[in-house]
Amino acid sequence: MTATAPPTSTLDLAAEFLDRRTPLDRVRGLLHRYPAISPAVVLVLSIIVFGAINPRFFAPANLSLVLDQVSVVGTVAIAQTLIILTAGIDLSVGAAMILASMVMAKTAAENGVPAAIALFLGLLAALAAGALNGFLVTRVKLPPFIATLGTFNIFLALTLLYSGGQTVRKAEMPDLLTWTATAIPIGDVRLTVGVIVMLALYALVAYILGRTAWGRHVYAVGDDAESARLAGISTGKVLMSVYVAAGAVLAVAAWIQIGRSGAASPNAGADLNLDSITAVVIGGTSLFGGRGVIWGSLLGAVIVGVFRNGLFLAGVDGLYQTLAIGILVIVAVSIDQWIRKVRK
Repeated sequence: MTATAPPTSTLDLAAEFLDRRTPLDRVRGLLHRYPAISPAVVLVLSIIVFGAINPRFFAPANLSLVLDQVSVVGTVAIAQTLIILTAGIDLSVGAAMILASMVMAKTAAENGVPAAIALFLGLLAALAAGALNGFLVTRVKLPPFIATLGTFNIFLALTLLYSGGQTVRKAEMPDLLTWTATAIPIGDVRLTVGVIVMLALYALVAYILGRTAWGRHVYAVGDDAESARLAGISTGKVLMSVYVAAGAVLAVAAWIQIGRSGAASPNAGADLNLDSITAVVIGGTSLFGGRGVIWGSLLGAVIVGVFRNGLFLAGVDGLYQTLAIGILVIVAVSIDQWIRKVRK
């Protein structure tokens, strides 16, 4: 005699009885599945609030300025996101980027190297910096925090030694190196080439992380490196590739930085390490690895830019602007801790 399946209504009642999640649990589960929701909500609310405080916030010139200001930090945040997704952290991103920018500028301005080759040499310098970090993490087995803290000082010293502490100015460099500062009008808003390059890079990395085996391996290694290894993933190769890829992104950031500042200075980018981490954390990427989306980091960078600009237009002292960003970071990490406790 064939057993009959229980009525569908009975199964639905059983499922509802077993699912004892509260509305707060459901919200937490939603944020766990879609980490970019939190920063998107914060960004929309902050834009509304600052626009209400000072209508000049919505002026096309001001919005263009905000985007231009976040172009460098937003690009560096891509590199930082890749590393944080693997449960690591890179304290040397700012120093590596400045080293690459000085190589680009000095080889073109003082050694007469064609601009395209100068950019390529800067790319090689950034790739070498990323490879060194990857080697220390994967081969020497140093914790990423310690390894990159050490290379931060190494890259900083190399930059000062190579540049002699001198700034290379726009007039000394070929136009290609400062091309990223070129403004392109889109309606009333003027976007620089640097902003467009940043957005294109986000789209590329988002595709790679979301649609390729390499991207899935990055998430797997960050979520649980041992389980990833047992599943046949070469965790060491994935980590090394992530640090090298981060170096390539930093070379692009160096190019954007030269255009935006109109010079290559060994003293620039002092806050990029912390600013990039801030953007990534506010953007919803977990510091414990394995969770986050690259677009969240862009939202995080824009949120920081909006807060600084909005508070400035509101007449708030710069110290309080920094205080507000610090509070944002603490709140973002606290929310991440809460989301990680989601009941699956």
